[in-house]
Amino acid sequence: MTATHTVKLRFADGAIRALEVGAEQTVLDAALAAGVPLLHQCRSGSCSSCLSHLVEGEALPRPGSSSTLLASEFAAGQRLLCVTQPKGDCTFELGYGSEEGAQPVVEAHAFVNAIEPIASNVVKLSLELAEGSWLACRPGQFIQVEVPGAGVLRSYSPVSTEADLPRLDLLIRLLPQGAMTSWLTCGAKVDDVVRITGPYGAFFLREKRRAPHIFVAGGTGLAPVLAMIDRIRQLGGRKPPMLLSFGCATPDVLFYLDELELRRQWLPTLETRICVDRGSNGDFHEGSPVSALTAADVRDPDTVAYLCGPQGMIDAATQRLIELGVAPENIFSEQFVPSN
Repeated sequence: MTATHTVKLRFADGAIRALEVGAEQTVLDAALAAGVPLLHQCRSGSCSSCLSHLVEGEALPRPGSSSTLLASEFAAGQRLLCVTQPKGDCTFELGYGSEEGAQPVVEAHAFVNAIEPIASNVVKLSLELAEGSWLACRPGQFIQVEVPGAGVLRSYSPVSTEADLPRLDLLIRLLPQGAMTSWLTCGAKVDDVVRITGPYGAFFLREKRRAPHIFVAGGTGLAPVLAMIDRIRQLGGRKPPMLLSFGCATPDVLFYLDELELRRQWLPTLETRICVDRGSNGDFHEGSPVSALTAADVRDPDTVAYLCGPQGMIDAATQRLIELGVAPENIFSEQFVPSN
């Protein structure tokens, strides 16, 4: 008989699911076979949607697999369940509720409504879902867009929210020789049809949290963060104190400054800090969005933080926030990786 191990999954809502995992199975495969809904997408260790925290026992990557986890993250107990095999009975904690992984991934078609340059290297692509199509994301999650004529997929987090449907707005960074860039700048036109799938990802707003919120965004990592802020505005009741630290390399590539000012007026509890690595001329904070964080920003031990941008920024922001007193389990992040 093939040896199995008992794996317990603890969800953020307090639910615990136990399952038997075979010696050759990954935790994700066993959970899905048992009907336990877990957030996932790539199933190859590259997207981090199935991120979890090993709190008891031993579990290692499947031989020959790779993942996006840093050595320090692995040492701290983080695991990607799609490539993780238990070496004995163990327990994992998940940063979302027990039913949130049940949201189905769907395929939809959408028309191009507008293509609007908003910075020297950023385009806002507005899509409208076709009649009979529907695809809703939690603020922070992402969709995949098939680049017309190229046969490749690119992932983007909508800056719009479910309240804006059937419109979906994406902020897309232009990259030299990029497949999406080539289509947007040379071939895309209004009323073109694109195929999209989703939603994906475990990076999304935890709506039950009313503690102070800190958002750190770099470049187009602003998109999911802004969707979260807009969702908080839409929710009833008193709004939590919020800080958004947003930055780009230089002033000419900053974008959405008017939109951020508008939201600051709508939400008196929102503070914004605009940062550039260089060339501030006194108009903006000179330095990264992480360097703009101060000890005065973390006065509540229940403070929650959402980080989105390049991996280096996320690593630095995580370390800084922990130093300032934010609990590691209250820090959620999504890495934006350019595709060429």
